[in-house]
Amino acid sequence: MKTKLLLIALIALGFTSCLDNVAASKKDQDDTASVEKQDDFKFWVWTTADPKRADSSYTSEFKKYSENGIEAVLINTNTDPELLSRLTPLAKEEGLEVHAWIMAMNRPGDSVALQNPEWYTVSRDGNSTHDTRPYVDYYQWLCPTREESRNHVLGLVEGLSKVEGVASVHLDYIRFSDIFLPIGLLPKYDLEQEEELPEFDFCYCDVCVAEFEEIHHKNPRDFENPAIDMEWKQFRLNKIRDVVNDAYKIVHDNNKQLTAAVFPYPEMADHMVRQRWDKWEIDAVLPMIYHNFYNEEVDWIGYATKQGVEDLKGKNTDLHTGVYLPPMSGEDVTEAIKLAKENGAKGISFFDGNALTKEQLKAIKEASK
Repeated sequence: MKTKLLLIALIALGFTSCLDNVAASKKDQDDTASVEKQDDFKFWVWTTADPKRADSSYTSEFKKYSENGIEAVLINTNTDPELLSRLTPLAKEEGLEVHAWIMAMNRPGDSVALQNPEWYTVSRDGNSTHDTRPYVDYYQWLCPTREESRNHVLGLVEGLSKVEGVASVHLDYIRFSDIFLPIGLLPKYDLEQEEELPEFDFCYCDVCVAEFEEIHHKNPRDFENPAIDMEWKQFRLNKIRDVVNDAYKIVHDNNKQLTAAVFPYPEMADHMVRQRWDKWEIDAVLPMIYHNFYNEEVDWIGYATKQGVEDLKGKNTDLHTGVYLPPMSGEDVTEAIKLAKENGAKGISFFDGNALTKEQLKAIKEASK
Protein backbone atom coordinates (compact mmCIF):
# COMPACT_ATOMS: atom_id res chain seq x y z
CA MET A 1 0.00 0.00 0.00
CA LYS A 2 2.83 2.37 0.97
CA THR A 3 4.60 1.53 -2.27
CA LYS A 4 1.44 2.32 -4.22
CA LEU A 5 0.98 5.68 -2.46
CA LEU A 6 4.63 6.56 -3.07
CA LEU A 7 4.23 5.77 -6.77
CA ILE A 8 1.14 8.02 -7.01
CA ALA A 9 3.00 10.83 -5.26
CA LEU A 10 5.95 10.54 -7.65
CA ILE A 11 3.64 10.63 -10.67
CA ALA A 12 1.86 13.71 -9.28
CA LEU A 13 5.17 15.40 -8.60
CA GLY A 14 6.34 14.66 -12.12
CA PHE A 15 3.10 16.00 -13.59
CA THR A 16 3.41 19.21 -11.53
CA SER A 17 7.02 19.56 -12.66
CA CYS A 18 5.92 19.23 -16.30
CA LEU A 19 3.31 21.95 -15.77
CA ASP A 20 5.98 24.16 -14.23
CA ASN A 21 8.23 23.56 -17.23
CA VAL A 22 5.39 24.40 -19.62
CA ALA A 23 4.63 27.59 -17.67
CA ALA A 24 8.30 28.54 -17.61
CA SER A 25 8.59 27.87 -21.33
CA LYS A 26 5.53 30.03 -22.01
CA LYS A 27 6.99 32.81 -19.84
CA ASP A 28 10.26 32.61 -21.79
CA GLN A 29 8.32 32.85 -25.05
CA ASP A 30 6.33 35.83 -23.74
CA ASP A 31 9.52 37.54 -22.58
CA THR A 32 11.11 36.93 -25.97
CA ALA A 33 8.05 38.32 -27.73
CA SER A 34 8.17 41.35 -25.44
CA VAL A 35 11.83 41.95 -26.27
CA GLU A 36 11.17 41.50 -29.97
CA LYS A 37 8.32 43.98 -29.78
CA GLN A 38 10.49 46.53 -27.96
CA ASP A 39 13.22 46.08 -30.55
CA ASP A 40 10.82 46.68 -33.46
CA PHE A 41 12.28 50.12 -34.14
CA LYS A 42 12.27 51.53 -37.67
CA PHE A 43 15.04 53.57 -39.32
CA TRP A 44 13.97 56.06 -42.00
CA VAL A 45 15.65 58.61 -44.25
CA TRP A 46 14.36 61.57 -46.29
CA THR A 47 15.77 62.07 -49.80
CA THR A 48 14.96 64.21 -52.84
CA ALA A 49 14.84 62.75 -56.34
CA ASP A 50 16.20 64.16 -59.58
CA PRO A 51 14.66 62.72 -62.77
CA LYS A 52 17.96 63.22 -64.61
CA ARG A 53 19.79 60.71 -62.44
CA ALA A 54 20.34 57.19 -63.79
CA ASP A 55 18.69 54.16 -62.23
CA SER A 56 22.13 52.80 -61.33
CA SER A 57 22.80 55.92 -59.27
CA TYR A 58 19.60 55.42 -57.32
CA THR A 59 20.33 51.74 -56.82
CA SER A 60 23.68 52.69 -55.26
CA GLU A 61 21.97 55.22 -52.99
CA PHE A 62 19.28 52.78 -51.89
CA LYS A 63 21.86 50.04 -51.32
CA LYS A 64 23.84 52.41 -49.09
CA TYR A 65 20.78 52.88 -46.93
CA SER A 66 19.76 49.24 -46.67
CA GLU A 67 23.29 48.00 -46.00
CA ASN A 68 23.52 50.36 -43.04
CA GLY A 69 20.31 49.47 -41.28
CA ILE A 70 17.86 51.93 -42.84
CA GLU A 71 14.53 50.32 -43.69
CA ALA A 72 12.33 53.09 -45.10
CA VAL A 73 12.96 55.89 -47.58
CA LEU A 74 10.80 59.01 -47.96
CA ILE A 75 11.21 60.22 -51.53
CA ASN A 76 10.40 63.74 -52.72
CA THR A 77 9.65 63.52 -56.45
CA ASN A 78 8.06 66.99 -56.59
CA THR A 79 4.70 65.17 -56.71
CA ASP A 80 5.60 63.35 -59.94
CA PRO A 81 3.85 59.93 -59.92
CA GLU A 82 5.82 58.74 -62.94
CA LEU A 83 9.17 59.37 -61.30
CA LEU A 84 7.90 57.75 -58.11
CA SER A 85 6.76 54.72 -60.14
CA ARG A 86 10.23 54.47 -61.60
CA LEU A 87 12.07 54.71 -58.26
CA THR A 88 9.79 52.60 -56.07
CA PRO A 89 10.78 49.19 -57.52
CA LEU A 90 14.47 50.17 -57.37
CA ALA A 91 14.17 50.95 -53.66
CA LYS A 92 12.07 47.88 -52.93
CA GLU A 93 14.62 45.71 -54.74
CA GLU A 94 17.13 46.86 -52.09
CA GLY A 95 14.70 45.92 -49.33
CA LEU A 96 13.43 49.43 -48.56
CA GLU A 97 9.90 50.54 -47.75
CA VAL A 98 8.93 53.51 -49.95
CA HIS A 99 6.98 56.60 -48.85
CA ALA A 100 5.84 59.37 -51.20
CA TRP A 101 6.98 62.67 -49.71
CA ILE A 102 4.96 65.73 -50.79
CA MET A 103 5.25 69.42 -49.96
CA ALA A 104 1.57 69.95 -49.24
CA MET A 105 0.39 73.50 -48.41
CA ASN A 106 3.68 75.10 -49.41
CA ARG A 107 3.86 74.59 -53.17
CA PRO A 108 6.94 76.37 -54.58
CA GLY A 109 6.98 76.51 -58.35
CA ASP A 110 3.63 74.71 -58.73
CA SER A 111 2.78 75.54 -62.35
CA VAL A 112 -0.96 74.92 -61.90
CA ALA A 113 -1.28 76.89 -58.68
CA LEU A 114 0.75 79.84 -59.99
CA GLN A 115 -1.89 80.39 -62.66
CA ASN A 116 -4.41 80.98 -59.87
CA PRO A 117 -3.19 83.85 -57.65
CA GLU A 118 -6.36 83.73 -55.55
CA TRP A 119 -5.40 80.28 -54.21
CA TYR A 120 -2.57 81.64 -52.06
CA THR A 121 -2.61 82.64 -48.40
CA VAL A 122 -2.81 86.32 -47.52
CA SER A 123 -1.03 87.92 -44.55
CA ARG A 124 -2.63 90.21 -41.99
CA ASP A 125 -0.99 93.17 -43.73
CA GLY A 126 -2.67 92.17 -47.00
CA ASN A 127 0.11 90.51 -48.99
CA SER A 128 -0.35 87.25 -50.89
CA THR A 129 2.35 84.59 -50.88
CA HIS A 130 1.76 84.33 -54.61
CA ASP A 131 4.08 87.31 -55.03
CA THR A 132 5.22 88.40 -51.52
CA ARG A 133 6.95 85.49 -49.81
CA PRO A 134 7.73 85.45 -46.09
CA TYR A 135 11.32 84.61 -45.10
CA VAL A 136 12.39 82.80 -48.30
CA ASP A 137 11.42 82.81 -51.96
CA TYR A 138 10.21 79.20 -51.90
CA TYR A 139 7.48 80.00 -49.37
CA GLN A 140 4.40 79.92 -51.60
CA TRP A 141 1.56 78.79 -49.38
CA LEU A 142 -1.86 77.67 -50.58
CA CYS A 143 -5.00 78.46 -48.61
CA PRO A 144 -6.49 75.37 -46.89
CA THR A 145 -9.96 76.95 -46.76
CA ARG A 146 -10.49 77.80 -50.43
CA GLU A 147 -12.05 74.78 -52.17
CA GLU A 148 -9.98 75.00 -55.35
CA SER A 149 -6.60 75.19 -53.63
CA ARG A 150 -7.29 72.45 -51.09
CA ASN A 151 -8.68 70.19 -53.83
CA HIS A 152 -5.53 70.79 -55.84
CA VAL A 153 -3.40 69.55 -52.95
CA LEU A 154 -5.67 66.58 -52.32
CA GLY A 155 -5.54 65.69 -56.01
CA LEU A 156 -1.75 65.54 -55.83
CA VAL A 157 -2.02 63.32 -52.75
CA GLU A 158 -4.38 61.00 -54.61
CA GLY A 159 -2.03 60.72 -57.57
CA LEU A 160 0.86 59.63 -55.36
CA SER A 161 -1.32 57.24 -53.39
CA LYS A 162 -2.14 55.30 -56.56
CA VAL A 163 1.50 54.43 -57.26
CA GLU A 164 1.99 50.70 -56.87
CA GLY A 165 4.29 49.60 -54.07
CA VAL A 166 4.21 52.82 -52.05
CA ALA A 167 3.57 52.34 -48.32
CA SER A 168 2.35 55.85 -47.47
CA VAL A 169 1.88 59.38 -48.70
CA HIS A 170 4.03 61.59 -46.49
CA LEU A 171 2.76 65.14 -45.95
CA ASP A 172 5.34 67.86 -45.39
CA TYR A 173 4.61 71.59 -44.93
CA ILE A 174 1.14 70.58 -43.79
CA ARG A 175 0.58 73.82 -41.90
CA PHE A 176 0.55 77.58 -42.29
CA SER A 177 3.72 79.61 -42.79
CA ASP A 178 5.76 80.14 -39.61
CA ILE A 179 4.26 82.73 -37.32
CA PHE A 180 7.45 82.22 -35.28
CA LEU A 181 10.73 80.86 -36.64
CA PRO A 182 12.84 78.47 -34.55
CA ILE A 183 14.92 80.69 -32.29
CA GLY A 184 18.19 79.40 -33.73
CA LEU A 185 17.23 80.64 -37.20
CA LEU A 186 16.27 84.21 -36.26
CA PRO A 187 19.79 85.68 -36.61
CA LYS A 188 19.95 84.36 -40.17
CA TYR A 189 17.02 86.64 -41.08
CA ASP A 190 18.03 89.46 -38.72
CA LEU A 191 14.68 89.14 -36.96
CA GLU A 192 13.20 89.54 -33.51
CA GLN A 193 9.85 87.81 -32.99
CA GLU A 194 8.42 88.62 -29.58
CA GLU A 195 4.84 88.82 -30.82
CA GLU A 196 2.78 87.72 -33.81
CA LEU A 197 3.85 90.09 -36.57
CA PRO A 198 1.36 90.99 -39.35
CA GLU A 199 3.65 90.00 -42.24
CA PHE A 200 3.95 86.45 -40.86
CA ASP A 201 0.32 85.96 -39.76
CA PHE A 202 -1.88 83.98 -42.22
CA CYS A 203 -4.53 83.56 -43.68
CA TYR A 204 -6.66 86.68 -44.11
CA CYS A 205 -7.92 86.00 -47.64
CA ASP A 206 -11.53 86.84 -48.51
CA VAL A 207 -12.65 83.19 -48.24
CA CYS A 208 -11.12 82.61 -44.79
CA VAL A 209 -12.48 85.89 -43.44
CA ALA A 210 -15.99 85.36 -44.87
CA GLU A 211 -16.30 81.81 -43.56
CA PHE A 212 -15.02 82.76 -40.11
CA GLU A 213 -17.32 85.78 -39.95
CA GLU A 214 -20.34 83.67 -40.89
CA ILE A 215 -19.61 81.27 -38.01
CA HIS A 216 -18.45 83.68 -35.30
CA HIS A 217 -20.00 87.04 -36.35
CA LYS A 218 -16.73 88.95 -36.16
CA ASN A 219 -14.10 89.93 -38.71
CA PRO A 220 -10.47 89.02 -37.90
CA ARG A 221 -9.27 91.98 -39.96
CA ASP A 222 -10.82 94.21 -37.30
CA PHE A 223 -9.06 92.59 -34.34
CA GLU A 224 -6.64 94.81 -32.44
CA ASN A 225 -4.74 91.73 -31.28
CA PRO A 226 -5.66 88.62 -33.32
CA ALA A 227 -3.23 86.48 -31.31
CA ILE A 228 -5.57 86.40 -28.30
CA ASP A 229 -8.72 85.44 -30.21
CA MET A 230 -8.98 81.68 -29.62
CA GLU A 231 -11.76 81.11 -32.16
CA TRP A 232 -9.65 82.64 -34.92
CA LYS A 233 -6.68 80.50 -33.96
CA GLN A 234 -8.82 77.37 -33.72
CA PHE A 235 -10.43 78.10 -37.09
CA ARG A 236 -7.03 77.87 -38.76
CA LEU A 237 -5.95 74.80 -36.80
CA ASN A 238 -9.15 73.10 -37.93
CA LYS A 239 -8.59 74.01 -41.58
CA ILE A 240 -5.25 72.20 -41.64
CA ARG A 241 -6.76 69.29 -39.71
CA ASP A 242 -9.54 68.99 -42.29
CA VAL A 243 -7.06 68.75 -45.18
CA VAL A 244 -5.20 65.98 -43.32
CA ASN A 245 -8.37 64.08 -42.52
CA ASP A 246 -9.51 64.24 -46.15
CA ALA A 247 -6.08 63.06 -47.28
CA TYR A 248 -6.35 60.17 -44.81
CA LYS A 249 -9.58 58.99 -46.46
CA ILE A 250 -8.10 59.28 -49.94
CA VAL A 251 -4.93 57.31 -49.26
CA HIS A 252 -6.74 54.63 -47.28
CA ASP A 253 -9.17 54.18 -50.17
CA ASN A 254 -6.05 53.34 -52.19
CA ASN A 255 -4.78 50.92 -49.51
CA LYS A 256 -1.96 53.22 -48.42
CA GLN A 257 -1.17 54.88 -45.11
CA LEU A 258 -0.80 58.56 -44.29
CA THR A 259 2.30 59.93 -42.56
CA ALA A 260 3.57 63.46 -42.01
CA ALA A 261 6.61 65.54 -41.09
CA VAL A 262 5.51 67.85 -38.29
CA PHE A 263 6.91 70.36 -35.81
CA PRO A 264 8.56 68.96 -32.64
CA TYR A 265 5.54 68.45 -30.35
CA PRO A 266 1.88 69.51 -30.56
CA GLU A 267 1.84 72.55 -28.27
CA MET A 268 4.96 73.90 -29.95
CA ALA A 269 3.54 73.25 -33.44
CA ASP A 270 0.31 74.98 -32.43
CA HIS A 271 2.22 78.07 -31.28
CA MET A 272 4.66 78.30 -34.19
CA VAL A 273 2.80 77.19 -37.34
CA ARG A 274 -0.91 76.60 -36.58
CA GLN A 275 -0.46 72.83 -36.54
CA ARG A 276 -2.02 70.57 -33.90
CA TRP A 277 -1.03 67.13 -35.13
CA ASP A 278 -2.27 65.14 -32.13
CA LYS A 279 -5.82 65.95 -33.32
CA TRP A 280 -5.41 64.47 -36.80
CA GLU A 281 -6.51 61.22 -38.41
CA ILE A 282 -3.09 59.92 -39.40
CA ASP A 283 -1.13 56.67 -39.17
CA ALA A 284 2.27 58.04 -38.18
CA VAL A 285 3.99 61.35 -37.53
CA LEU A 286 7.69 62.12 -37.90
CA PRO A 287 8.25 65.23 -35.78
CA MET A 288 11.26 67.23 -36.92
CA ILE A 289 13.11 67.46 -33.62
CA TYR A 290 15.98 69.48 -35.04
CA HIS A 291 17.60 70.45 -31.75
CA ASN A 292 20.16 72.88 -33.16
CA PHE A 293 17.38 74.95 -34.81
CA TYR A 294 16.19 75.75 -31.30
CA ASN A 295 19.64 76.23 -29.69
CA GLU A 296 19.08 73.02 -27.75
CA GLU A 297 21.42 70.14 -26.95
CA VAL A 298 21.03 66.54 -28.11
CA ASP A 299 19.11 65.54 -24.95
CA TRP A 300 16.24 67.78 -26.12
CA ILE A 301 15.47 65.07 -28.69
CA GLY A 302 14.38 62.85 -25.81
CA TYR A 303 12.33 65.60 -24.19
CA ALA A 304 10.43 66.52 -27.37
CA THR A 305 9.89 62.86 -28.29
CA LYS A 306 8.34 62.20 -24.89
CA GLN A 307 6.04 65.22 -25.19
CA GLY A 308 4.68 63.96 -28.52
CA VAL A 309 4.31 60.35 -27.37
CA GLU A 310 2.34 61.45 -24.32
CA ASP A 311 0.05 63.65 -26.42
CA LEU A 312 -0.70 60.71 -28.70
CA LYS A 313 -1.68 58.31 -25.90
CA GLY A 314 -4.94 56.54 -26.72
CA LYS A 315 -4.65 57.41 -30.40
CA ASN A 316 -3.85 55.03 -33.23
CA THR A 317 -0.87 57.12 -34.39
CA ASP A 318 2.77 56.10 -34.15
CA LEU A 319 5.57 58.58 -33.59
CA HIS A 320 8.99 58.32 -35.25
CA THR A 321 11.53 60.93 -34.15
CA GLY A 322 13.07 63.05 -36.93
CA VAL A 323 16.60 64.42 -36.57
CA TYR A 324 18.74 66.85 -38.57
CA LEU A 325 22.08 65.29 -39.44
CA PRO A 326 24.55 68.03 -40.49
CA PRO A 327 25.66 69.15 -37.01
CA MET A 328 25.73 65.64 -35.53
CA SER A 329 28.71 63.38 -34.89
CA GLY A 330 28.44 59.60 -34.97
CA GLU A 331 28.24 59.67 -31.17
CA ASP A 332 25.42 62.21 -31.35
CA VAL A 333 23.47 59.96 -33.72
CA THR A 334 23.91 57.01 -31.37
CA GLU A 335 22.66 59.13 -28.49
CA ALA A 336 19.69 60.42 -30.52
CA ILE A 337 18.62 56.87 -31.36
CA LYS A 338 18.90 55.88 -27.70
CA LEU A 339 16.87 58.90 -26.58
CA ALA A 340 14.15 58.24 -29.17
CA LYS A 341 13.83 54.61 -28.07
CA GLU A 342 13.82 55.41 -24.35
CA ASN A 343 11.09 58.00 -24.76
CA GLY A 344 8.64 55.85 -26.69
CA ALA A 345 9.30 56.53 -30.38
CA LYS A 346 8.61 53.69 -32.81
CA GLY A 347 11.53 54.71 -35.00
CA ILE A 348 13.84 57.49 -36.10
CA SER A 349 14.23 59.36 -39.39
CA PHE A 350 17.24 61.25 -40.70
CA PHE A 351 17.35 64.43 -42.77
CA ASP A 352 18.67 63.86 -45.21
CA GLY A 353 20.17 60.92 -47.06
CA ASN A 354 22.75 62.94 -48.96
CA ALA A 355 24.10 64.39 -45.70
CA LEU A 356 24.86 61.01 -44.11
CA THR A 357 28.53 60.64 -43.19
CA LYS A 358 30.43 57.38 -42.79
CA GLU A 359 30.47 57.87 -39.02
CA GLN A 360 26.71 58.47 -38.91
CA LEU A 361 26.02 55.44 -41.11
CA LYS A 362 28.18 53.30 -38.84
CA ALA A 363 26.22 54.51 -35.81
CA ILE A 364 22.90 53.69 -37.49
CA LYS A 365 24.10 50.24 -38.57
CA GLU A 366 25.27 49.40 -35.06
CA ALA A 367 22.00 50.57 -33.51
CA SER A 368 19.89 48.62 -36.01
CA LYS A 369 21.43 45.24 -35.16
